[in-house]
Amino acid sequence: MKHSIAVFDYQVRATNPIGSCHLQVLLELSQEFTFTVFAVDFDNPCPDRIRFVRIPVPRRPLVLLFLSYHLLAPLWYLAHRWKQKARFDLIQMVESNLSFGTISYAHFCHRNYLKAHWPVSRPSGLRRFFRWLDHECHAILEPFVYRRIRRIVVPCNGLARELAAEYSFTDKKVHVLPNPVDNNRMKRPAGFERTKHREGLGVFGADTVLLFVALGHFERKGLPLILGSLQKLGRRDLKLLVVGGSPGLVKDYERRSHTLGLERQVTFLGMQPDVRPFLWMADALVFPTAYEVFSLASLECAAAGVPMILTKVNGIEEFVEHGRNGILIERSVEGIVAGIEMFLLLLPEARRELGNAAQRDVERYAVKEFVAGWRKFYQATLSGCSPEELRTSSVDGSSPRVDRVGQPAS
Repeated sequence: MKHSIAVFDYQVRATNPIGSCHLQVLLELSQEFTFTVFAVDFDNPCPDRIRFVRIPVPRRPLVLLFLSYHLLAPLWYLAHRWKQKARFDLIQMVESNLSFGTISYAHFCHRNYLKAHWPVSRPSGLRRFFRWLDHECHAILEPFVYRRIRRIVVPCNGLARELAAEYSFTDKKVHVLPNPVDNNRMKRPAGFERTKHREGLGVFGADTVLLFVALGHFERKGLPLILGSLQKLGRRDLKLLVVGGSPGLVKDYERRSHTLGLERQVTFLGMQPDVRPFLWMADALVFPTAYEVFSLASLECAAAGVPMILTKVNGIEEFVEHGRNGILIERSVEGIVAGIEMFLLLLPEARRELGNAAQRDVERYAVKEFVAGWRKFYQATLSGCSPEELRTSSVDGSSPRVDRVGQPAS
């Protein structure tokens, strides 16, 4: 009989960072385990094998989503168990978004973020208050939730260190499983008409196209600094494509770019169902983020063979080597200017090698490795394997061992 796993996540969709990771697990392992997903939105890849229980809560603001999900998800869970006579061997949640469970799949440490990163990345206006309140609610419940659960899965060593520093009792619970990227899907096809796509967005001749990709959180991810650097550089041949952002956020930043005199250099494209064409037409990704756990935008950019200009944060520090497969910068207007100028000085062959090196290195984050890691993790947890035994064993016989905070073992 297959083991049954309940998955609690807000949005299990390809456009959501954590949700896309859950989708890969559900798609690949639904024949080995019985999954029931308790979510607000779920793009079910296998309706015949995966059950979906919709949690009817508002999606915005995030703090209201967090609080209402905490209240309603347990009720819908109990109702489902009663109606279906269901039992679950494992209960998996995201971060502190549920008050009970076995496993937390964490992509953020909210207490650490508020202490170390909020002052330099907070948004403005009403969004600032609601964003702070959301982080604060998460931070309040983090110690309560993390004490109760058995395992915490994180995508990078940096987040493992943050959790251990903030909550010492999590040290022996943490297991590192890097996020995946579909390398083959991200590679530019031979028939892609790059010039045609660039001209369609007003990019001609020797223009250099910089790309910024983010679902939201433009302040934290550094878009205001990029706009400031473009103004300081004063080069009309530099074009910036901004992919992502809600309509209101995009409109706000369109006004900002106009105020800075950048309306002819910056194109806001909003949310896109497929980011790949914009990666394939770009010359470089610029991503001066203040805080990440394991940036999917960076991984996909690397898989597409696009050079990267970015800050050294969680996940990125484990992957990018300055000057070999990317350009690391300080998070400031001056730092971004220096990074862009360094890139512009590179010959075309050197730019291509920068992207090619990243593309080769990102192969280790393949989907099959990610799925194999989760398969082993579930099997070990269900069999009662201790956290220490799980951390010091390889996923497939070839992966390096990790110590209690995810660092490579000696």
